[in-house]
Amino acid sequence: MAATIVMRGAVSGLENKDFEKLAVPLLDGLYNFACWLSGDADEARDLVQETFVKSLKGFSSFREGTNFRAWMFQILRNTFLTSRTGLERRNTQQEDEIGFDESVVTMETPEVALIRRADTELVQSAIAQLAPAFQEVILLADVEEMKYQEVAEALDIPIGTVMSRLARARKQIRGHIVAALGEKRIVGAK
Repeated sequence: MAATIVMRGAVSGLENKDFEKLAVPLLDGLYNFACWLSGDADEARDLVQETFVKSLKGFSSFREGTNFRAWMFQILRNTFLTSRTGLERRNTQQEDEIGFDESVVTMETPEVALIRRADTELVQSAIAQLAPAFQEVILLADVEEMKYQEVAEALDIPIGTVMSRLARARKQIRGHIVAALGEKRIVGAK
């Protein structure tokens, strides 16, 4: 996802170039997280844009030496939760997520590509069936590779809750995958 950030002046002692240096590398991860949260690429772009606007306006409140990455993900999550879609999603069951496959040019065989795509779809389906609180922890810890402390800061929950939710989410994902693979064997066997 490409973005252009227009900088205007300094923000309370910290230079806008500092914000740009810290924020732009997070763009892809924020967009991926926004896609998972919203389930819609257009809304994800809007969420990321709004996150950048809010974080730039609030950059003066960011304390140097604290975790900027967790701060940005927390702003994105809060922006999503206060949006109409975020409120609706928290109150409804999540439907299957589609459209997250990105075409990539590789040298792999069609068979390997098919197996990899099936595995990815199976994992995405398992994650999509998790409750939103478990999805967030899995996505930040396992997909975005955040440390537990970063996840705790981003979601504003204790680190013990992060570890508990992560363990439960992984167990649910394993169960979904085992069940799905078991169904495929049953369907294929006659």
